[in-house]
Amino acid sequence: MNHPLSSSSPGSGRRIPIPVPVAVVALGLALTSCTTTPAGPANGRDSATTAVREGGSLVFGAEQEPDCADWIGTCGASIWGTYIFQTQTIPRVFDVRRKGADWVPVASELMASDPVVSKGARPTVTYRLNPKAVWSDGKPITSADLKYTALQIRDGKNIFDKTGYTEIASVATPDPGTAVVTLKRPYGSWKGLFSGSYGVLPSHLLDGRDRTAAMKDGYQFSGGPWKLEKWVRGTSLTLVPNDRYWGKKPHLSKVTFQFTSDTAAAFQAFRTGQLDALYPSPQMDVIDQIKSGLPNASVRTEARTGSLEALWMNNARFPFDSAPVRRAVSYAIDREALVERLYGPLGVKEPAQSFNSPLVSRYAGTDFSQYSLYLTKVDEIMKADGWAKGGDGIWAKDGRKARFTITSMAGNKRRELTQQILQTQLEKAGFAMSIKNTSAANLFAKVAPAGDFDLGLWTLVDTFPEPSLGASFRSEAIPSAANGNAGINFMRVRIPALDPLLGDVAAAMDDTARRTESLKAERIIADEVPSLPLSAIPNVLLWNKRVGGPLSINPVEGPWWNLADWGRAE
Repeated sequence: MNHPLSSSSPGSGRRIPIPVPVAVVALGLALTSCTTTPAGPANGRDSATTAVREGGSLVFGAEQEPDCADWIGTCGASIWGTYIFQTQTIPRVFDVRRKGADWVPVASELMASDPVVSKGARPTVTYRLNPKAVWSDGKPITSADLKYTALQIRDGKNIFDKTGYTEIASVATPDPGTAVVTLKRPYGSWKGLFSGSYGVLPSHLLDGRDRTAAMKDGYQFSGGPWKLEKWVRGTSLTLVPNDRYWGKKPHLSKVTFQFTSDTAAAFQAFRTGQLDALYPSPQMDVIDQIKSGLPNASVRTEARTGSLEALWMNNARFPFDSAPVRRAVSYAIDREALVERLYGPLGVKEPAQSFNSPLVSRYAGTDFSQYSLYLTKVDEIMKADGWAKGGDGIWAKDGRKARFTITSMAGNKRRELTQQILQTQLEKAGFAMSIKNTSAANLFAKVAPAGDFDLGLWTLVDTFPEPSLGASFRSEAIPSAANGNAGINFMRVRIPALDPLLGDVAAAMDDTARRTESLKAERIIADEVPSLPLSAIPNVLLWNKRVGGPLSINPVEGPWWNLADWGRAE
């Protein structure tokens, strides 16, 4: 995972590239939000209607083990850390909850009331805390905790993402229950502060200490319904109820997350009852396992998530430095057939038509729907731009052929299949594409930030329901010495008309204005086609008949966002 937008400029929602296949991935906007079906010959039960008993324990499979638990540090950028530990123990100002068809920020139990934001050139945000809110040691959660967290992120070193926090001018604490944040300028995504995958940290335990050292290997404090019992590196992480939590108490007496990175081993453990639930990445072998049948189990797929898989074109490298070539390539790809081949068994039929993920669909247009397989259009565009096909059927211009290389993560079967399908489609249209994959670490630490690729294939994840196009397409987000090489505009996109629009999206405090400007930006992006959104990938949750309670998948907080409501089925 790399840093998203430059911390020197106002960003939108937090957006991160995903180096490995993860379970939070997006679907086409036309799909329903979720489905629940039996996953084997015996009818599985929908736990959303299953009563639970008090006590008992469950064991869940976790595909990845967090590197560390210092969530605001560079070592804490694990989405699985968010799912299994951070969400359960760190309080937030805003939770992400479904409202109608959309996922929206909702003030959490930490707050006595909704934060109040003022207007003006230097807006203020006033937070009033719930007087019942306490840490697991019984100490109140106070305004000092918000101030500590804000300054640790804004002024700290080795911080994963400072987006938004660099817009903070000051934090006042007029009393223990009130914090007043003054912003340097209007910042539309202010609800992301103290929320998402950061939250609020305890100043009375961490101030004056080495925060990373205190948290990285697990911490005993909690401001949520659960607390850490033990973390056995390489094996498991176990949570038990926080008996001082002021909200709803967990039904279960213990939950263990078993680290199971091997898909075949995880499904075998699930089949034999060693694991009670799985949240697998929708890889090809996962789909095969589900299709083969899982007795006494149910499966749920969730459509409205925060991730987006796309083809990322390097606008500074031949041949994608040409807008006509980018358009022609977009007409040469049958995205519908690609999505059907990859995700049809899970009910996914439509490609993504926006670079805003379904999590932020309110700000998304459908402008990329103009790009579907149209080989006559490819010929028309390429010929008009001075290209001609040679005897080998490949387009050429000024002595250079339309050859390029696609780069993704080595060993990912789904992406390797995607590349093979694309290779065949593009060859029919007159483009020669070779494949050169590398490790995730090399791709996101070196290759992509340096712009050392022609065409990339990877996923971006929005981690809060705020528009985030600026993180990917604003010129200030091109990795450079000026922004500490922290931007994720790896494609070197520079569209003069786009930058001011994305700046307006980031700054607008009025949501209607943000949506209007975002839709304008979408139209420009689709016309210039600096990259091409491909698909969306469903979340998949499987559970056995021992699991009860209301089960659903939160696109930000994961499937265990309401773990306190889970229990052993009666």
